[in-house]
Amino acid sequence: MLFWQVPAPNEAMLISGSKRQVQDTQFRIVTGHGSFVMPVKQKARMLSLALREAEIAEDCVTQQGIRLAVRAVCVFKVGDDTVSIANAARRFLSEQNRMDELVGRIFAGHLRSIIGGLTVEQIIRERNRVAQEVVAGSHGEMEKLGIVVDALQIQEIEDATGYINNLAAPHAAAVASQARIAQARADQEATEREQQASALKAEYERDTAIKRAGFLAETEQYNARAAQAGPLAQAKASQQVIEEQTSLAQRQAGLAAQRLEAEVRRPADAEAYRQRTLAEAKRDQVKFEADGGAYAERTLAQAQADANSARAASLRDGNQELIAANRVVENLPALAEAAARAMSGASLTVLNGTEGVNEVAAGVVGQGLAILHSLQPTTPPADPAVNGRPSLRSPEKK
Repeated sequence: MLFWQVPAPNEAMLISGSKRQVQDTQFRIVTGHGSFVMPVKQKARMLSLALREAEIAEDCVTQQGIRLAVRAVCVFKVGDDTVSIANAARRFLSEQNRMDELVGRIFAGHLRSIIGGLTVEQIIRERNRVAQEVVAGSHGEMEKLGIVVDALQIQEIEDATGYINNLAAPHAAAVASQARIAQARADQEATEREQQASALKAEYERDTAIKRAGFLAETEQYNARAAQAGPLAQAKASQQVIEEQTSLAQRQAGLAAQRLEAEVRRPADAEAYRQRTLAEAKRDQVKFEADGGAYAERTLAQAQADANSARAASLRDGNQELIAANRVVENLPALAEAAARAMSGASLTVLNGTEGVNEVAAGVVGQGLAILHSLQPTTPPADPAVNGRPSLRSPEKK
């Protein structure tokens, strides 16, 4: 439809020529929807409601008389309500491009007025306060113009006299000192951290080398074990065979020792014991014979001496019986020799050695002496008249 017009979302359509009046205006305001415009009878114009920006650069003098160059930015737009649109349309509809310049001039005047009542320190430290006072001071005028201020920011403050620099010098020096101290500390900390990092790196490299060496050693150890598995198994098998052969040899040696003990050593010990026993028996027999002969000779010598004494006494006294005894004594050695010869061929067991031999010899001699005593006279001697010899008479039996 050629006669139907629709404003953009950031525009307000102003329709003039209509007899209807809205809120004491001679035109109709349409926003957000379309409207029918009668040609020739009505006329439609568009007013931008978009956001606008005005830059402010103004030389201001502070309460202290110090000249400052202040740069600020003001962000504004036409209000969305009908009154603001109507006010802005009456003032800027034909000069919308100059709206930024006009608004900037208004704000520059209020900015000079506000800064003139403040010190440099307050302006520097309280920029938001300055901006709020400027907005508050221009609120009435902006409302009449149908403009709404969204933001006012002071971007830069320049001091041609160097007051701000001098004001900041002590702080700058302190800050510089602190900066140098901080830089020195930072350098020291950086050096310490670099040293710690180097130490940690060296420690890590050392640990890595140790672990790598351990892994390599373990790998080589496993490889060596794997390579030696076959020879070790063969060596263990050979060792078991050798142990079995050694055990068998030990058993065979034990059996041979037992056989030698039973077949050689014990019979040899028995034979040696038999030979030793026979030698001791023969030695005892020879000693017995020697002791018997010596004792017999001593006894015979004693007997001869006794006989000679008795013979001499008998001859002196004329005892014939003693003469007969003398004959017996003379034959006593022959008797003792016969007895000794008989004993030398006999098997005698002597229980008490030399003492036993002496007892046997004493027994034989005692028998001879008993015979001699039995021949001694028991009656008075006979008359020594027969051939001048004593007579032999048998002793009386009691």
